[in-house]
Amino acid sequence: MLDIKFIRENLELCKQAAINKNREVDWDRLLTLDDKRRVLIGKTDAIRAKRNKTEKATSEEGRQAGRTLKQELKTLEAELKKVEEFFNALMLTIPNVPDGSVPVGKDSSGNKEVKKWGEVPKFDFPAKDHIELAKSLDLIDFDRGAKIGGFRAYFLKNEAAQMELALMWYTMSKLVAKGYTPLIAPSLVREFTLIGNGQFPWGREEVYRIEKDDVYLAGTAEVPVTAYFSGEVLEEKDLPKKFVAFSPCFRREAGSYGKDTKGVYRLHQFNKIEQVIISTNDMNNSFTLHEELLANAEEILQDIELPYRVLLMCTGDMGEPQVKKYDIETWMPGRKAYGETMSNSVMGDFQARRLNIRYKTKDGKTLFCHTLNNTAIASPRILIAILENYQQQDGSVRVPKVLQAYLGKKVIQ
Repeated sequence: MLDIKFIRENLELCKQAAINKNREVDWDRLLTLDDKRRVLIGKTDAIRAKRNKTEKATSEEGRQAGRTLKQELKTLEAELKKVEEFFNALMLTIPNVPDGSVPVGKDSSGNKEVKKWGEVPKFDFPAKDHIELAKSLDLIDFDRGAKIGGFRAYFLKNEAAQMELALMWYTMSKLVAKGYTPLIAPSLVREFTLIGNGQFPWGREEVYRIEKDDVYLAGTAEVPVTAYFSGEVLEEKDLPKKFVAFSPCFRREAGSYGKDTKGVYRLHQFNKIEQVIISTNDMNNSFTLHEELLANAEEILQDIELPYRVLLMCTGDMGEPQVKKYDIETWMPGRKAYGETMSNSVMGDFQARRLNIRYKTKDGKTLFCHTLNNTAIASPRILIAILENYQQQDGSVRVPKVLQAYLGKKVIQ
């Protein structure tokens, strides 16, 4: 959420940001409601002040004046509450303002490649995709997954199940060694976490809701972990707070009809390790931490020895809460292209305002925190890249060196 004061002082900037992020905002209604809200706040404050003066009145005339003021205050407060409800709802529809370094673009075609690492493999035999490899090596059961869980459901089997757990533990251990606090985060969350995270109101259709209990299934550990300190005031000396969190993730994929319908690239349920940082209200420092998160994710892919590229996301493909966002795409021979495996975002104080996460500075001021997040590893999508890049002519798949000790073998055959 943006500050209304910032919006008023930078209205054209905010309007252009919404346009660049492909979002419509009713600016006239927002400002009209804010004007009305300010007037009502002024009136209620004035009546409270008058009423305070009549509270000690002893005459009947004074007491009657107090009762009249009480009724006027009640009427005004009811009107103010209604106006603020509409105002706050509109405030939630305003996207964050991208950093000046972010390319302007309507969709993914506007993203900018900023880095590549690794050599794309050249096979001297007909390469298989991960579906063929998984079936021939009995690693993923798609048919029984669909029978049990429906479309996009699956069973990981044998070495694939072991490899997923190995990847999760390897990644968690690596980031804990870097000073990140390990968490296993809840996937069942309350609505305020999704509003605070910025997924609502825009992405409501993508989230599973359990109506009987009025809770939701989170699509990423970013949701519960970013809300970890909601409603709290931290101390500057304790920041930044760095977390590495495991969680099962659930996504309806409502907006992806017809896309990636085969294999395990786009799923309703998967497991993920997420990095989340809560830091001070200093954009330069946040950009430094943003690069740290990116470096962590890159290091993991380099350890696994998978070729990848880093994209700086354009305004129309970066999401509403982000100030700046990188995606990492890993080479997937079966797609003959790079496929997204990690995303890395800095939000400024956008999420912290919605979640009311603040901190006290050394000089006694109270400011909203900055938040950042990054996918450290997500499976089984990363298994696509491993199976396809490490396949051999005889149909077997080599196990990445850093995972061999976990699986107890060098080759899956």
